[in-house]
This record gives sequence, C-alpha cells and structure tokens, in this order.
Amino acid sequence: MVTRVFVEKRKGFDVEARHMMADLRQNLGLKAIEDLRILNRYDVSGLSGEEFEAAARTILSEPNVDNVYDENYKISSEYHVFATEFLPGQYDQRADSASQCVQLLTQGERPQVAYAKVIAVKGDLSEEEMDKIKNYIVNPVESRLASMEKPETLDMKIDVPADVKRVTGMISWSDEELRKYYGTMGFAMTFEDLAFCRDYFRDEEHRDPSVTELRVIDTYWSDHCRHTTFLTRLNNIEIEKGKLSGAIEKALGEYFAAREELYKGKDKPVSLMDMAVIGAKYLKKHGMVDDLDESDEINACSIEVPVTIDGKTEQWLVQFKNETHNHPTEIEPFGGAATCLGGAIRDPLSGRAYVYQAMRVTGSGDPTVPFKDTMKGKLPTRKITTGAAAGYSSYGNQIGLATGQVDEIYHPGYVAKRMEIGAVVGATPASHVRRECPAPGDVIVLLGGRTGRDGIGGATGSSKAHNLGSLDHCGAEVQKGNAPIERKLQRLFRREDACKMIKRCNDFGAGGVSVAIGELADGLYIDLNKVTKKYDGLDGTELAISESQERMAVALAPEDVDKFIAIATEENLEATPVAKVTEEKRLNMVWNGVSIVNISREFLNSNGAEKHQNVHVEQGTVWQPQWAGITFSQKMKNMVGDLNICSKKGLSERFDSTIGAATVLMPFGGAHQLTPQNAMVAKLPVDGETNTCSGMAWGYNPYLMSANQYIGARMAVVDSVTKLVASGFRYEDAYLTFQEYFERLGTKPERWGKPLAALLGALDAQMGLGIASIGGKDSMSGSFEQLDVPPTLVSFATAIGKASKVVSTEFKKPESTVVLIRPILDPETGCPNFFSLKANYKIVEQMIEEGMVASACAVGYGGIAEALFKMGLGNRIGFKMRADMPTHRMFEPMYGSIVLEMVSDSPAGELLGETTREYTFESCGETLDMAELQEIWESKLEPVYPYRKAGPTVEKINGKLNAPAAPKIGVAKPKVIIPVFPGTNCEYDTAKAFARAGADPGILVIRNLTPADVTASCEALVKAIGESQIVMLPGGFSGGDEPDGSAKFIASFFRSPAVTEAVRDLLQHRDGLMLGICNGFQALIKLGLVPYGDIRPITAYDPTLTFNTIGRHQSMLVRTRVASTGSPWLSHCDAGSEYEIAISHGEGRFVAPQNVLDQLVANGQVATQYVDLEGEPTMDQRYNPNGSLLAIEGITSPDGRVFGKMGHSERSGEYLYKNVTGDKYQPIFEGGVDYFKV
Repeated sequence: MVTRVFVEKRKGFDVEARHMMADLRQNLGLKAIEDLRILNRYDVSGLSGEEFEAAARTILSEPNVDNVYDENYKISSEYHVFATEFLPGQYDQRADSASQCVQLLTQGERPQVAYAKVIAVKGDLSEEEMDKIKNYIVNPVESRLASMEKPETLDMKIDVPADVKRVTGMISWSDEELRKYYGTMGFAMTFEDLAFCRDYFRDEEHRDPSVTELRVIDTYWSDHCRHTTFLTRLNNIEIEKGKLSGAIEKALGEYFAAREELYKGKDKPVSLMDMAVIGAKYLKKHGMVDDLDESDEINACSIEVPVTIDGKTEQWLVQFKNETHNHPTEIEPFGGAATCLGGAIRDPLSGRAYVYQAMRVTGSGDPTVPFKDTMKGKLPTRKITTGAAAGYSSYGNQIGLATGQVDEIYHPGYVAKRMEIGAVVGATPASHVRRECPAPGDVIVLLGGRTGRDGIGGATGSSKAHNLGSLDHCGAEVQKGNAPIERKLQRLFRREDACKMIKRCNDFGAGGVSVAIGELADGLYIDLNKVTKKYDGLDGTELAISESQERMAVALAPEDVDKFIAIATEENLEATPVAKVTEEKRLNMVWNGVSIVNISREFLNSNGAEKHQNVHVEQGTVWQPQWAGITFSQKMKNMVGDLNICSKKGLSERFDSTIGAATVLMPFGGAHQLTPQNAMVAKLPVDGETNTCSGMAWGYNPYLMSANQYIGARMAVVDSVTKLVASGFRYEDAYLTFQEYFERLGTKPERWGKPLAALLGALDAQMGLGIASIGGKDSMSGSFEQLDVPPTLVSFATAIGKASKVVSTEFKKPESTVVLIRPILDPETGCPNFFSLKANYKIVEQMIEEGMVASACAVGYGGIAEALFKMGLGNRIGFKMRADMPTHRMFEPMYGSIVLEMVSDSPAGELLGETTREYTFESCGETLDMAELQEIWESKLEPVYPYRKAGPTVEKINGKLNAPAAPKIGVAKPKVIIPVFPGTNCEYDTAKAFARAGADPGILVIRNLTPADVTASCEALVKAIGESQIVMLPGGFSGGDEPDGSAKFIASFFRSPAVTEAVRDLLQHRDGLMLGICNGFQALIKLGLVPYGDIRPITAYDPTLTFNTIGRHQSMLVRTRVASTGSPWLSHCDAGSEYEIAISHGEGRFVAPQNVLDQLVANGQVATQYVDLEGEPTMDQRYNPNGSLLAIEGITSPDGRVFGKMGHSERSGEYLYKNVTGDKYQPIFEGGVDYFKV
C-alpha cells in the first residue's frame, strides 16, 4: 500500500519558496505572482500505519517548522499547481535519504519512498505564463512534470531486458551500407573507426560484432577516454608570417630538437599530445624533475616529497589532478558540476591519496544577461552558473573537501559551452601504496555505489559537439553524484590495512565497467551479472558502459579478497568480486551466460583508425585591455566593476573552505575577509602536527588567449607560477598541469592551429622556467552550432612548501613601503624574459624567507591598479602612489610582476608608494574614495551571488549557569566516542582536537546496508557510550541533510530506545558530557538534548536550527563571544572573550519563540553569540551569516553538560587562517577533558 503525505515549511521558514518567487518575478518578469508555496510530497510503501505516522512526524517533517497534510489535502483554487520529479532511474538524494532514515527509526527493511516537489503559484497568470514557469523550473535532462495522482505501487515497472543483438552481416557490408548504419547509431567515433572495426571482426574474429562490442569500442576510443584528437598525427604544420611568427617557429624548432634528442630512431607521431608531454620528458632527462612518482596506474600527477610530522620525516606521495565536466554541466548544471568534482577526487583517490584541497575555475557567459535573451536550445546563463555552483559546492561540502579557491571567468564565447573545472590535491604516506601488475587469477572487486542508467553515453556525449537537440536527448548522459558514498571510499582508502592489499586501482568514470575494469589488466573475464544494480532491468550493454558514480575497481590477490571485503563492510561499503585477470590478453564480458564482448587487447589499444591532419597557425593579434574613461578615476571605476575583476565572494562563500583543519589561507583575507588570495594553501592531512603544506594557483586570460594562443598559453603558465611565488613557494619546487579546452576542430587546419600554438607557448614556458607539466586534461568539443568557446589553456601550478613561510595578499598595516618587482620583457613577444623572471623569483623567495615581506600580490588582468586596490580591501587600508606613473601604465596587465608590501625598506624593486590609514587610493594626481570603489566592486555580481544584508545590533548577553558538580570518579584520559553516520565528515578533525586536549577519542562507523547492520551498530554504540565519558556528535551532512532538513539521520538513530537510555545513563548517572558541533548541534536540538538536557519529543514550540535566511550554504570565519560561563565546556574561556571560528553550514539559523529565548537568557544557557568587529552581537549578515535570533551561535543544557554550537572550534591549529586576524583557538575540548581530571 502507498501512503502519501504533504509537508510545507511554515511562514518564516519557507526560505526556498520566497527565493523561488523572487527569482520568477525578477528573472521571468512575472510581477503578477502574489504568492508561491512549495510542498514536499512523499509517497511511501513498506511501513505499517504506526511506523508511517512516526516517520511523517519526525523524519519527513519537523513539528516546529513544518505543516503536515494528509493525502486528501487540496490546495486553494486561487493557485496554479504543478509538481516536478526526477526522471525514472535518476538518483534522488532526498528520497534515498528518507528511506535510509526511516530504516534507522524502524530498524527493519528499507521502505520505498518516491518524492515530488509540488509548486503552487498564486496570481493572475495566463496559461502561456505558467508554461514559461514550468519550462524555467523543469530541466528535461534530469526531471519532468509529475502526475498529481497517487500511484497504486512504487515498484518500478521492469521489462525483462532482451538478449544483446549482433549486427548481422556487418562484416560483409560495403562502405556505403556501413555508412548508412553509421548514420543511425549516434557514434562518437568516426566512420573510418567503424570501418576499422568491420575489418577487424572480418579478418581477426571472423564473426559479426555485438551491439555491446560496438558501444564499448565507441566508448574506449572516444576523445574523452583516449584523447583521439590529441593523438591525431600532424602531417604538415604551417605558420602564417606575422609579428610573432618568428617566436612560434623558434618554439616549433625547439620542439623538434627535443624530439630528436628523446626519440632518436623511433617513429613517434607528431601530435598535440606529444607537444603536451614532451616538456616533462625533456626536463626529466636533464635532471630537473627529481620528485616525479611514476607508475603504470592511470591516476593523477604524483610526486614524492619528504613531510615532517611531529619532528619526524616521512616520505609521502602528493597527487593532483584537474577535471572538466563541460558538456554535462551545460545541460544539467547541478549534476554535471557535482560529478565534475566527484570525478576529480576519484583520480587521486584511486592512487590511494586522501584528497584535502580543491579549486574550482569556471568559464561562463555574462550571468547578468536577462532570461529573455537566452539562445534557443540553451539554458539561461544565470541558471547554468548558479546551478553549477550549487552542485559543485553541495558535493564538496558533503564529502568534506576544503575548496580553497573559487573563481569564474566571464567571456561571451562560453555561451557556446560552459567550462567547469575542478582541480584537487591529495596525499598519502608512500608506505601505504603498493603497486603491482595484476597476475592471472587475481580478482577484481567492485567497490562503492551501484549501477544505474545515469551516465550512459557520458564519455561519447562529452566528445560530441553540442547542438539544439542536446537538452532533449542527453538525459542519460549526465551522472548523478552521491557524495556520502564517496566519503566512505575516502575513509576506506585512508586505512593502511586496506591500501596495502590493493595491487592496482581504477576509478569508474567515463566508460564505466568497460574502461574502469577493462584498463586494470590486459586479460580480463568480467561477469556482468555480478555487477551490483540500483534497480533491475538493465541489459548487458547498460551494465558495461553505465557511468554511475562513486565506484572503484581494485585488483587483489585471491587470498586478500575476503579480508578486503570485511574491511569495506566495516566502513559501510558494498564490495563485490566481479572479474578475474586472465592469461589470454582479451576483454571478455559475459552476461546471462553469453559472451557479449570478446575482443583482443591489441585491437582495443589501437584507438581505431589512425587519424591525420594538416595544421595552419594563423597570425595572432595584440590584446590590451581598454578600460572606459579618460581619467584615473573613470578607468578605476570601470575596472573594479568589470565581471572578471569584481567580487566573487557571494559565489565563493557557498564552498566549505576550512574542513580538514588544514587551511592556511582563507579565500578572502583581512579582518573584513575581502582580499582575494593569489593561491590556495593547506597543510598536508597528517596525523599530528606539520609545517608542510601544498599550494595551487591558476593562470589564464581568455581575451589574451583569443588574440594569440601562443602568448596566451605562455602567460597562463607565467601567471600561475608567479602567484605561487607571491604566496611563499619556490618556483623550483613547482609542477604544472594543464586544462586544454577548444572548439570542435573538425578538419580545418586553421582550427587545429589554435591548440598547437597554445601548446607551443606552454612548452616554451616549461623549458624557460625549468618547470614540467606532468599531467592535464583535454576537452575538444567546445562548440554549439556556429559558436565556439575561446581558445583555453588554464595552467595550474602546484608546489610543496612551509606553512610558516606562506604570505597572503592583503595589506597588513598603514605606512608600509610598497614596491613592484617587474621582469624585463622580450621585445619580440612582449612576454617576460625567462632569465629575468627567474632572477626576480629568487629575489622574492629570499625576501620572504628572511621575513621581509608582509604581503604580496601577483599582477594580472587589471594591472597594478587592480593589485593595489584588492590588497587594501581586507583590512581597509589605503594607498598613496609615490612613483611618477602615467595612468595607462597603472592598468597594463604586467603578468610575471609582483607587488610587495615590505616589513621594512626593500633591497630590490621599483618603489610604488606607501600604505595609508586613510581608506583612499591616491594616484595620477587624484584621490579616490576606496569605500566607493569597494561598493562598485562588491555590488556588480550581487544580483546573481548575494552575500550582504544589513541588520541591527542586538542585546549583548552576559549569563552564568550553575556549574555541575565534579565527577565522582576522576579520569586522567577520558574516552570520547564519535559516531560516524553516512555523510559525517568532521570525525578526523574532531578526534584530533580531543586527542590534542588529552582525551582518548574513538570513532564508530554506523553501518546501515542491511537491517542486521543497523541492529549491530545500535548495539555497538550503546556499548561504546557505556565505556565513554564523552559523546561527541561531529559536523557533516548526515544523509546529505535530507529529507529537507539536517541531522535527521542522527536524531532517528539516537531515538532508538537502547541508545536513548545509554545517553540518559551517561548524563544523569555517570557525570558524562556531550558536545555537538554544526550537524551535531542540529542533532542535539532535534533530540531535545539542548536546551532541555534529555531526549524528548519535539513540539511546535521548541527551538530549532533552520535554513539560513540567504537560502544557501555559507562558509567563512566568524567572530563569536562567550556570553555565559559555568558549563564544563567553557571552563577555559572567560566571559566576553572573542574567537575567530570557522563556520560552514546551510542550516544554522537559531529560531525559538520569545518566551523560550527569554528563558534561555535567564538560565545562562546562551553560551556564545555572533559579533561584529567591534564585539557587538548583530543581525548583519556579514557577521551573523545565518540570521540567528539574538545572534545565538551556541547553547547548553540547563546544567551545562550538553553543549551545541554551529562554529567549528575543532578546525584550529598552527598556521591556520594566517590571513585573518583574531584568536582562532577556542579551548572547549580542553574544558570538557579537564572536567574529568578531579
């Protein structure tokens, strides 16, 4: 039986509905909309009436924020009503989390849950206007309009899949017959490739191929998987004569000279791929790539470095990778961007590295363009860019990955197809990694997620040009991400005992089983019937090529299989043997007892018919930015309001930048957190303390690159390396990885000339600087009809350095000397001379090493003027120019130059001027108001990415509660139990904070794959609580903060009678303590443990934590003050003391009825408040980011034993957040631990 319930947020809590209504009124111009309601509709089967009632009231809804209606509820006829749902087979996190959550409550089988969003719009709207709304909200790639009728069953209608067909007669077809077939199949491979297949099956296999074989081959040979464009043999390269032709010809000559030295006597094709990799080969041969870690695994860029941990040095592997999901993000922004990051993470993860840093660089059209100007066949640019930001941040925030830098490049060419890049850094002890060639008899285990229809054809789809029909026909190509499963994979691969069994590993990305398992060994027998499925009905072809996410394939010795599966089970992961390594070098895939793929490895590795191409490099043009205006003031105002220079803070702050407690530089520096940084920097994810950190910076200018690809790529490399040096890293330690993104090249030599010229420019920079590009990603399908993306080569520079030497970008104090370090330019190219540039880098490195540099900024797109302006923002410091510099020179790009704020006088560089206490910018005979410039800079993108909302100050609370008596029995090293639920992501940081405070922390993974797992986990937690003094609920996204609300997973589990009694015994009879941070605080309040001190039913009148008023996730440092003492947790804090604390949440707004607020204040239970820079509690969104009443950040139980807070006090440590002032170490863990030391 199916039971239906509707759940609607009450007025004041209906943040999503208010934002949707504002969006429709503003972006669709539908001012007639008077009201909009959103109801969450759940259809549930598999529960008794009593179980359903309990689930509806505690999981599907919350009594203090939701109204609940039964299935007979009718919405007023004043409203136009429709419903949306995901397409059948697409992953729905809300429905999945609801199902898992209810299982925790009932401890039985998982019920079936179907979810739809009901939208009711009130207003005088025509049918045409309602269609406009529906088309705006429903993206046909991932969702559809849902029926309003209740279904009789939630069972999917499953058709028994038909046997895989053979392409009868294909081996005897003529070219004409084959071409006709080719035209019906939508292959990504060329006709010549298909003819090559025909000839292979005719001459070698003597049989017709199966449809699956052709689909697998098409995937294998796609540009996405095998870089067919980059591997095309280049026959004739012509360089058009012009101003720069001599430099390009010289670079081409040096490329051929390097080939002669490296490949003497070998027939190595000239190709774009060879130009991309030859720099690293050449530099390695000449002893300049010492740290490179080489292996046969196809994972990420990998280097081996010494890391000092607690005074001891170990060898670690640091791995980094950039990934794009341009086509998927263009047609389904949320899912495409989410799985861009998921795929980027899995590359180093498959190399057994724990990924701890991410960077996001994207390319977009102008998001401020009105909806009505959207091109036919396209989603609105604003919808793409905001949806993609939501998707990437959702995935990264859930998995627990610090995104240290977010930037978006705006260029009209990216209307052709969006650019979505995720770049990540991971690390692992070298001793954890075993690399062996799988031997015959070894077993391939499939690990992680299950297989569905999402992502089928993704590899081939992303290799095709985008056209008017893409939105209608590309649905199955976009994968759906499930971040909590990938988090479990990360946990597993952080375990030495698991990693040491893995001979070789590959992640499931493009091509699914056929590629992920198919690349592990030359000979394989794969049983597709053993591949775990999300649902029945998938045929052999779908199982072979589905790109469902969060899956890994590991090669194990037969004797290790059971042990490995047991460890995976401990981490709540499914692990299934699906294949064996064979002696014979063939890929053999069997389904229903029939071999549906059986082809030779030699044929697969051929990559199809060899492709040949002529290349013509056209004469480029010169680019110089032209800022409108004549005076310095006019140019400055236009420059700071430019899309590529203005504030991206509203975009960046939805990405968690502090998880992992390793972030050295916040994305925005200064007390006001406004100055963008040159690079992202984080300490390595070690157990203990370290000074070793990694930095990453990017470089690329689409306008410069469009004018001249050789110069643009060369400058991209220079810019990325200069930013690293300005951040305190040595250029000699840097490595590069490139992202190439170009139009569909076709067969026109002129189009091929663009990537060739770019790669020559990048090669020149590698050779000139002695820095190797050891990886990269090419995407060669950036076209839509007649539109092309700008020629794109983004350079990512990565280096290992010391956190103690890292320098940030914001001016530190008034009256500092400011100088410019500028390289000599080559007269022919206008680029920095490499000898001069390297000499300058050495000077800057030496000055930073000696502590002479207070701040540094690489000069880029907006020249010195941009650098000086941004350096002043963070601490509201002005600048007075002393140098006699003409207006036009202030705005020259000057890539390779660095502006330095000196601690004392500078021994080198050109004096620019000095910093000032007055918040003004004095230059070119004019004095500009920096506050006015700042407002232009901040407001430009605020309609798209809002982040400011003024608010009044509120009462400064000064309370005290009666401290509980000391425990009857003292404990020198109290035990802390930290339960890890699906989606928890702060357990490592929290355990480290407790260990540092002197406790003995233990982590318990809550398993829920089967009802037996749930029961066993319940028993294990009860036992652990009984043996512990402290229960800690860490942060994260338990169940992805679904269904429509946070911490329901945790609350459901703790409401189990046995767990409830264990908690009561701890708090009421054993003098125990509890702490909940972020997601943990949300759980405490939804259980009643705060403010009441006991687990109890929640009523409509109880306080809660709900969605931030801004309607999205927020991450930053906030200042909080201690408002009350008496709790053991705050025993090391003084009343009124202030701390800079990391926050990262979407549901942190504390709300309570006035009488409850009054009672909390009177009882001294309001522990901490958000305050502004003057220490005043406030409702201003910059300081109280979620809009909490009375600016409440944390509260306690009446006796102070239980403490809940939103701010991540565990995210502290040496050298963290160096670019933001304040006390970042709040000793609450020491307070809790010391309470037991009687």
